[in-house]
Amino acid sequence: MPNKYSQSRALWAIIRASFKAIFAQPTSVVFSLLFPIIFILIFGAFGKEGVPVQRIALAPGSDTSNAVVDSLKSKSFIRFTYYSDTAAMRSDLLTGKLTSILHITPMGDSSAPRFMISVRSTSASGSTFYLFLQSLENIVLKAEAVTADQRRYIVKPELSEGQEYRQIDFVLPGQLGFSILFSTLFGISFTFFTLREQLVLKRFYASPVKRINILLGIGTSRLFFQLINVVVLILFGHFFLNFTLQHGAVTFLEMVALAIFMLFLLMGVGLIFASIAKTDTSIPLLINLFGFPQMLLSGTFFPISVFPKWMQDICFALPLTQFNNGMRKISFDGLHLWDCWEEIGILALWMALIYAVLSRVIRWK
Repeated sequence: MPNKYSQSRALWAIIRASFKAIFAQPTSVVFSLLFPIIFILIFGAFGKEGVPVQRIALAPGSDTSNAVVDSLKSKSFIRFTYYSDTAAMRSDLLTGKLTSILHITPMGDSSAPRFMISVRSTSASGSTFYLFLQSLENIVLKAEAVTADQRRYIVKPELSEGQEYRQIDFVLPGQLGFSILFSTLFGISFTFFTLREQLVLKRFYASPVKRINILLGIGTSRLFFQLINVVVLILFGHFFLNFTLQHGAVTFLEMVALAIFMLFLLMGVGLIFASIAKTDTSIPLLINLFGFPQMLLSGTFFPISVFPKWMQDICFALPLTQFNNGMRKISFDGLHLWDCWEEIGILALWMALIYAVLSRVIRWK
């Protein structure tokens, strides 16, 4: 008699083959495992219990040899910022980058020292000032309870008007970076890959046209389209959502100039992905591996100050962080392009590295 066909063995064979097929596609592993791990690490590194980070500075001549300063420094959500230039410190206070400035002065004799704590802040700091003031008063109560002296520390808040910082002033530059990052990478990568697969690039390469003109010709139309989007988003935010342009048309033109610089940087990244991709299905994976960490770590949706110091150093090195910082400095702080030399310099280093890699990996056929 012929052996009876084993349905269970057939089922097991199909399951094994399907399981192997899943792991043969790296995209499934990345999206189902790697990205969730990245998200957990990023959001898990937020400030303790979601308390916003409060940046504090000490005024020149402040007394630091007291229990209140020591206790403030031990708090994970309070970060002391030190300035060599008092003008820069006052500027940061007016624009809300600094929660408050403490001026601590001793009073009375040395046998029973008392301290006046002047807490200067502006309306630009928003709710973080009141959170800090509450924390400071709790620290003072604990310190006085230890010494059984209820009037050892006198807290004197001073709140003045600052430059109004609206949510749109943070959100819009981040959304500009988010928009041009993904739209440019997807547009350039798929366009260049399709032209290469259809042998159009090979025919261009065999022509007398210089290679740099071929790349510029392919990329310029995509970049011009993205630039139109940048212009529309800035103007829409300014006229309909009251987005701040400190110097009007000059600020607008400087933001556009920085966007053009970033677009050319991203064009190089897109050309690299199109050159190393074996199939068009691997391009989205490469783009997401490059783009998603930057989307979360570059101050696009929330400030990077919510992360611990070691992670902020990583965030600082990312090109999208520099773009977002530069855009916010130009639009809200009223700085000019030449004042953003640090951000532009880091972007220039990224651009040099990217195009050096591109010159090695670019494929014309």
